[in-house]
Amino acid sequence: MNFIDTHVHLYSEEFEQDRPEMIQRALDAGVDHLYMPNIDSSSIEGMMSLVDQFPGHCFPMMGLHPVYVKENVADELQIVREWLDKGKFYAIGEIGLDFYWDKTHTEQQYLAFETQVQWAVERKLPIAIHSRESTRECIDVVKKIHDGNLGGVFHCFSGSLEEAKEIIDLGFYLGIGGVVTFKKAGLDKIVEAIDLQHIVLETDAPYLAPSPYRGKRNESAYIPIIAQKIADIKNLKIEEVASITSINAAKLFKTL
Repeated sequence: MNFIDTHVHLYSEEFEQDRPEMIQRALDAGVDHLYMPNIDSSSIEGMMSLVDQFPGHCFPMMGLHPVYVKENVADELQIVREWLDKGKFYAIGEIGLDFYWDKTHTEQQYLAFETQVQWAVERKLPIAIHSRESTRECIDVVKKIHDGNLGGVFHCFSGSLEEAKEIIDLGFYLGIGGVVTFKKAGLDKIVEAIDLQHIVLETDAPYLAPSPYRGKRNESAYIPIIAQKIADIKNLKIEEVASITSINAAKLFKTL
């Protein structure tokens, strides 16, 4: 039984002391494909070194995260574009809008997001969308630029059931992680209402660890916990969740 973690920050400094062991725990748990979203220019070196160290297991995306969009957005976007031109990346991400932490650079966030979505259309790459407190706005941007072929995932989905259905209608997946195990989050109701063929698994490690590890450092080895919760919600066997979500991830990243 194998799983895919479609969104994990393996290069994060939180893993500095035990990164190889943490990745081995994931592999031992059957989580054998680990997709890494980029953050900004500072995370590229660490991410790419993991691609070299763990070939066939660690796969890179390239993008500029909205929380890291500042006045130097043009310079950061240029670096993203240069890497897209010279390397193999499985998605443009992590991109999007974040209106939770700080709205100081809202205009620059929109510029970065729309620019990178347009690059995805041009390069026929999927996108990994960060949409904290901005699900509606991110859907609107995607709709504006969508060419009929654009695909991707709304990572760490936190919108309404109506928004989930709208995202699915656009041909996108919902990234479901540890939050589905939180008792009062309400994400279980959305997962119950949508077909498994629209879901991919993720951790967003080192963040958002599932129960019973909530509040502690997350890691990819916890993907089976998330899968088991989804299996319980939908009255399925975990093997079925593993199989279908892995097929979905392969379709998402065009590796099928």
